[in-house]
Amino acid sequence: MKLEPSSAALGIIAGSGHYPLLLARAARRAGVARLVVAAFEHETDPALAGLADETGWMRVGQLGRLLAFFQQQGVSRAIMAGQIAPKNLFDLRPDLKALLLLGKLKERNAESLFGAVADELAKAGVTLLLATTYLEDHLAPVGHIAGPVPGKRTLLDVEFALRTAKATSALDIGQSVVVRHGTVLAVEAFEGTDAAIRRGGALAGGKGGATLGKVSKPKQDLRFDVPVIGPRTIQTAGEARLAAIAVEASQTLLLDREEIARLATQHRISIIGVASGA
Repeated sequence: MKLEPSSAALGIIAGSGHYPLLLARAARRAGVARLVVAAFEHETDPALAGLADETGWMRVGQLGRLLAFFQQQGVSRAIMAGQIAPKNLFDLRPDLKALLLLGKLKERNAESLFGAVADELAKAGVTLLLATTYLEDHLAPVGHIAGPVPGKRTLLDVEFALRTAKATSALDIGQSVVVRHGTVLAVEAFEGTDAAIRRGGALAGGKGGATLGKVSKPKQDLRFDVPVIGPRTIQTAGEARLAAIAVEASQTLLLDREEIARLATQHRISIIGVASGA
């Protein structure tokens, strides 16, 4: 995709976590001169405002305010980065624009919701870029990434976990599963990856040795909902005594690679990238 000149304003629709901060820094290194951040109360890290030229704070669900803010700031391209906590989605107080959008949706999953938001952005003259834009160096490679080299039993669980996660993600249930010795312990749903890891670890009965598989959806729209692994994921997996984390190479963002490697070594968790479709 051909990007506009670096002098054009880049909008960041910023959810929680380290991802928006990483994106902002990468965009600056790539020569983006003007960053405009749409930040959400109780979600976005306030530190992001220090990296932006303009920051607009709003509630989750204020779509009209988001569109107006970007138009006022001359934003013609934007990137979605970070997650919104499920509790805030349940406590959604949509403005009129969002209410009209929600009323048109037959299903309210990430793909349909964010796809509709992308359409509204396009109508306002804002192109939504791939969520991996400026972060290509942070995509997971194929092969052993960090932690101990996995054994044969773990590799069997890796294959099983990724295959199972592909099936559940195709049904819009979730993009992660936790397995142990060929048995599914936990399937991620609305609660998110960390909660699924804890549940899977608990169901392993304190024996440890479980494997997390995290994938992109079939025909994933890489403008949003891109799989992400960060230090918090590794720390949670360590507390749950997981043995391995398997992700799809070139489809999964690794946030803070050095810290991920340190935590993987500390908790003896093998991190593996597998080619999509392998």
